[in-house]
Amino acid sequence: MSVLLTWLINALALLTITYLVPSIHIRSFGTALIVAIVLGLINTFLRPLLVLLTLPVTILTLGLFILVMNALCFWLCASLLKGFEVSGFWSAFFGSILYSIVSWLLSALILGQRNF
Repeated sequence: MSVLLTWLINALALLTITYLVPSIHIRSFGTALIVAIVLGLINTFLRPLLVLLTLPVTILTLGLFILVMNALCFWLCASLLKGFEVSGFWSAFFGSILYSIVSWLLSALILGQRNF
């Protein structure tokens, strides 16, 4: 039950960022659900490999390169799915940051988890 609720929260977070970042578009709530699944799979399987491969750059930038990797994963998801459009890198960058913040806030409010 918790996994389904988290999936819905992530889809709501995706829909929310379309209002905050005007260059990100999602066609419908169903598309947001699919994007949430694909983004979760990318973050589960591809992101750890990318973190390992770019570890020297991440260390040199004191961890800030992780934000770039998050944006690239977000942009990759948009390029894989129809109905989810991100117009450029900076849109993906700010969208991925806002997606993380909104998802965390919604999880805290709905699930009552306080992970600081």
